[in-house]
Amino acid sequence: MISVNAPVERALLVGAPLKRPGARRALDEHLRELERLADTAGAEVVGELTQQLDRPHAGTYLGKGKIDELKQLVQEKNASLIIFDDELSPSQGKNIETIVGTRVVDRAELILDIFATRARSSEAKMQVELAQLKYTLPRLTRMWTHLEKFRGGIGVRGPGETQLESDRRLINHRIKLLTERLAHVQQNRAVQRQSRAGSFKASLVGYTNAGKSSILRGLSGATEVHVEDRLFATLDPLTREVDLGENAQVLLTDTVGFIRKLPHHLVASFRATLEETRDADLLLHVVDASHPSWEEQRMVVDQVLMDLELHEQPVLLVFNKIDLLPEDALLAMQERVTALVPNAVFVSSTSDDGLDPLRRALRHAMRARRPVAEVWLRSGDGRLLAEIHAQGEVLDTRQEGEQIVIRARLPERLRGRLEQAGAEIRIDTPVAATTR
Repeated sequence: MISVNAPVERALLVGAPLKRPGARRALDEHLRELERLADTAGAEVVGELTQQLDRPHAGTYLGKGKIDELKQLVQEKNASLIIFDDELSPSQGKNIETIVGTRVVDRAELILDIFATRARSSEAKMQVELAQLKYTLPRLTRMWTHLEKFRGGIGVRGPGETQLESDRRLINHRIKLLTERLAHVQQNRAVQRQSRAGSFKASLVGYTNAGKSSILRGLSGATEVHVEDRLFATLDPLTREVDLGENAQVLLTDTVGFIRKLPHHLVASFRATLEETRDADLLLHVVDASHPSWEEQRMVVDQVLMDLELHEQPVLLVFNKIDLLPEDALLAMQERVTALVPNAVFVSSTSDDGLDPLRRALRHAMRARRPVAEVWLRSGDGRLLAEIHAQGEVLDTRQEGEQIVIRARLPERLRGRLEQAGAEIRIDTPVAATTR
């Protein structure tokens, strides 16, 4: 792993996509993203090597000629680290290190390292550690190659082999312990979610650095929400109550960002955190409208949501950072996107009114899930009438004899309190389905 306290690593990037339409065009963008990941981890990129493959070499991923070229480049650039854009098998990583003589990490290991340095809460630290251990377990042999010379023949068990088995036992025990602790965290989260059962809940999801935290900060006004123009600035879910105006409130949760080739161990470890997303009434899929590869990023997020079995959730596409686009480019994008996804919204978190389209969309989604009800109250029930005006959306009021009849959209929890207080409630219209 890369240590932020160690001297700056001099890294070479290696991109070797399979030959397919558009691969060459996407290669540079993927390497620029890998460069940002390396920078986030504290490495200095000093060069790169690329090759298009019919299929990866079973032993070294790259062919012999490219491995020789890589070895020469390492010497020329005085590189101390090689970062592959694709995940290597344990044997491939070991073989490349043996031939080139320099430490090798792949994209998955790099992302795990970044998550380890970004984790702040005890939960996030447990999740990252669990993912790292699951990643490390099949690679232990590679880590103990420096002890191979001590291994004997028949009847002799070298210290490397003994230590290897010991480490496997320790790691498996730690994995079991962390899994149990995270299961307990998941149970606690389930209890917390029950206490918010009557509230309308939305979760921000999207590619890393799409601006989810900026949107949460802009809507809620919570200055403690951390915003930083770096990959994976947020790992822990953060929920804030947002006043949408017109007596409408939403509980809005920011979640960890996704990225291309996100390590599956990491996705599995963060399932407890992402349960918040599963419980949401609406997913806000935030897309960086200014990014040249926003379409690929959108597909990456859709695939991760599918892997997490969240693809059936109602989704609203939110195109963020429109302030970074020239006006003609923005108009062309809006025309194209709305023709395919009519309810998509376009926002900017740099100004308060730049988020108004999202506020309106959230109010609309909230109303679609709240039935219009008629509440029959006695004329002297001023306290209940004040609660309805304070927490509901009153549409009209009329007098029927000695009773006041209020037509309003009410939160589920308020409806329950009104019924317990003796008010008669008649549902006027059914709940409308949220547009996907």
